[in-house]
Order: sequence, then C-alpha cells, then structure tokens
Amino acid sequence: MDIPTKIKLAETYAKISEAELARRLGTTSQAFGQRMKTGKFSSEELEKIAEAVGAEFVYKFRFHDGTEI
Repeated sequence: MDIPTKIKLAETYAKISEAELARRLGTTSQAFGQRMKTGKFSSEELEKIAEAVGAEFVYKFRFHDGTEI
C-alpha cells in the first residue's frame, strides 16, 4: 500500500478531511494535495502527519525471522 493511501485511511479513521489535516500541518489544502499526488514525504513529515491524526508512524525494517530495525 502506498503512502498517500495510508494517509487517506488515517484521515478516515481519525474522521478528518484532507483540508483539516493540511490545516493542522500548517499548509494549504492545495499544497498538501500536490504532495499527496507525488506521494513523496520524508520520515519527519510522516511523523508530523501521524501526530496530526492522533497516531504514531512506525518506520522500520522487519525481517522474516521477526527481527525489527
């Protein structure tokens, strides 16, 4: 699943619109919409998005033996 899809699902779960998420992030809906189209977000931006929707963004490598880094 790509990042924009995950963000949309998080918005739905948090019961907020994309415009509200953009407002919480201190940007415009148009600017955030453009970022969603490219799907390119830094890990720091994803952490801010998670905070804005009341979640935690977990970014890790998970190996077949269960090891997580």
